[in-house]
Formats: sequence, C-alpha cells, structure tokens
Amino acid sequence: MINVNAHAVFSPEGPFKPTTIERRELGPLDVLIEIKYAGICHSDIHCARGEWGPVSYPLVPGHEIAGIVAQVGSEVVKHATGDRVGVGCMVDSCRECDSCHKGEEQYCLRGNTGTYGAIDRYGQYTQGGYSTHIVVTEDFVVRIPDNMELDAAAPLLCAGITTFSPLRHWGAALGKKVAVVGFGGLGHMAVKLAHAMGAEVTVLSQTEKKKEDGLRLGADHYYATGHPETFQALAGSFDLIINTVSAKIEISAYLSLLALDGTLVNVGAPPEPMSVDVFSLIGHRRSFAGSMIGGIRETQEMLDFCAEHGIAPEIEVIAASQIDEAWERVLASDVRYRFVIDISTMGS
Repeated sequence: MINVNAHAVFSPEGPFKPTTIERRELGPLDVLIEIKYAGICHSDIHCARGEWGPVSYPLVPGHEIAGIVAQVGSEVVKHATGDRVGVGCMVDSCRECDSCHKGEEQYCLRGNTGTYGAIDRYGQYTQGGYSTHIVVTEDFVVRIPDNMELDAAAPLLCAGITTFSPLRHWGAALGKKVAVVGFGGLGHMAVKLAHAMGAEVTVLSQTEKKKEDGLRLGADHYYATGHPETFQALAGSFDLIINTVSAKIEISAYLSLLALDGTLVNVGAPPEPMSVDVFSLIGHRRSFAGSMIGGIRETQEMLDFCAEHGIAPEIEVIAASQIDEAWERVLASDVRYRFVIDISTMGS
C-alpha cells in the first residue's frame, strides 16, 4: 500500500484533521496522480455530514481533482508520467451494462464507484481528493488541456460537467432561452457554458446582489426571485431551466416559467423531497427532469470545450488549514464562486 497525507473528517460535525491514508499499489491499468488542486463542492458537505446516507469515518472528501501523473501501471496506454490530468466524481463502474457501453458510466446500472465514500471493486473504501495522491484506473482519468490552469480545471470536474451535460442533452444553443436558478458554484458555470453554446441566458437568483457578476460572466438578463412580479413577468418564457440550488424550492412556481415543451432540470440535490403540482406539467407539455454528472467521454468533451472557448470557473485558492472555514462560507453562500485547495499546503 502507498501511504499519503490527507485531511479528513472523523464525525459529521468535523472538524478536519491531518491524517494518513492508504492508496492501493498500482495495478497494470492504474495511474498514480500527484494531486495539485482539489475543488470544494457542496456535495462534499452533504456527504460528510451524513445528509445523503450513512458514512464511514474518517472520510476524505473531494471529487474535483487536478494533478500530474506520477507513475503508471505496466499496461497503461492513455496516460504517461508528467501528463496533466483530472479525476471527477467517479473512479470506476461495472463497464458491462448498457449505460457503461453507451459511455454513460455515471448511470451504471450496478452503480458507479464514487471517488470517496464508496466501496470499490477491490473491497476498499474510497477516499477523495483532499489528499496528496490518488490511484485511479486509466479509463477514469481525463486529460487537462495544456492551455488550462490546473487550479481552474479542478472545479470543472464536477461543477463544469454537472452543468455541461444537461445543457448539451437538452439542446442549449443559438435561438434557445435558458434560465439558471441559483448563481453559485454550479450556477455561474451554467451561465458561462450556456452563453458559449449560443443560448440567451437568464439568471434567477433570490436577490440582485450578484447581478453585476451575472451579466459580466455571460447572462443576458438577471432577475430576483424574491420579487413576486418576477414569476408573472417571466411566465412561459424558457425552453430550458437548470436548477442548481441544493435547497428545497417551490418547483411548481419555476415550472410555470417554461414555454411549451420546456424542461426544468434539477442538478442541485437537496436532502429533503420536493413536491410537484402535476398541473404545472400537463398544461403546457412541460417536463421535470434530473441530471447527474457526465460520462468520461463527455467530461473530456467538456474540458476541451472550455479550453477552446476560454471558459474557467471563478475560484478562490485556499490552504488546507482553511477547509473548515471554507465549508462554513459555502453554507453561507459566501464564495465567488468556487473554493480550490492548494494541496501543496498539505505537506508531503
């Protein structure tokens, strides 16, 4: 086994503590990555605090990983030592079901293997990117384009692909009107990506305090959902709405903003159920859908698209000692717009 430094939580309440974890020895198809940066995702908080189900502690979160290949197994052909690479929300799948054969490993019928908090095919509990190194099979490692900074690349491995995938699937393009609910880590990426795809983009946020940022980052319009007149003014307006909020909202109110045959896609994952008034759907043949991350092929497509269009998340780089503070700021919506951990501050 390979011993590496990490920061872990030992209970739902935290706090983070330095620790040492074990990574498996390289198999023939494995890649050892020296992690340079790891993004902080709201999902890390949900998982670590047991809001999405039971957790085994200690837990090392982190599924937005950017780094350099340090070593490869004897049969690896996709990556070489020194390559700039990334790892997202999953590190394996069954690779045999229909979903996997279609390149949609995130929807593996047997369940994909999460980057942390899962049991892998070797019977080990997976630990994430708040650590100095990780071992991943080559098929679940993506290439980071040369013109993309590693710290900015890290959040694309979740925030980027989580918004890119539904925008692509539901056809965000020139002539389409797209609304983004929430303007945080996911929301600001959805705006940048939808704008680059040619859509007319509207931000729907509780207040107008981020309006200047929204318009600067690619939105054509920005409305405060805290104003009752907003829902009246925008009724029946949008072809596609991407809901990035990880809290319970009044879904039926947002469905009323869809045009004929429009779709509201949930990518935010609140821990409690949300109810839907079916009449909000049937009246205008509207759809309410959900979307996870993308498959490995689509994740690479997203990275290449971002590199081609000069798209990068707005980030604040922090030291490992600041993770607890950063988590509290995420919960308080006090980040513009994604925290990224400089793993060099974790020690070697």
